[in-house]
Amino acid sequence: MRKPKSKELIWVGSSLEDLQTFPSKVRQVMGFALYLAQTGEKHPNAKPMKGFHGAGVLEVVDSFERNTYRTVYTVKLGDEVYVLHAFQKKATKKIATPKHDLDLIRQRYEQARKIHGQCVKRR
Repeated sequence: MRKPKSKELIWVGSSLEDLQTFPSKVRQVMGFALYLAQTGEKHPNAKPMKGFHGAGVLEVVDSFERNTYRTVYTVKLGDEVYVLHAFQKKATKKIATPKHDLDLIRQRYEQARKIHGQCVKRR
């Protein structure tokens, strides 16, 4: 059986540092989800992020000890997976993602587009 081609993982902003603050069990879930994204697969906990139609922005959600953690990434920019944001959602009820997190995701998506454009120019 052939090993699937792996896409490069690119961390935007403080996403890596933020993910490293998650509990170990959550980091394992997020790491596996990102690995699957790199190989063209999708983790069962990954779903399209609302408000980013056509941008291929997905979020992985995991809960641990009554806290919810999210990692947001996109796979639609070439052959790379851009990790845009990793955060703990403070609200305990099913309410929308806070505006400041959505704004940060949009800002980092634009950063990822610029990074991708620079990489394409260098090739």
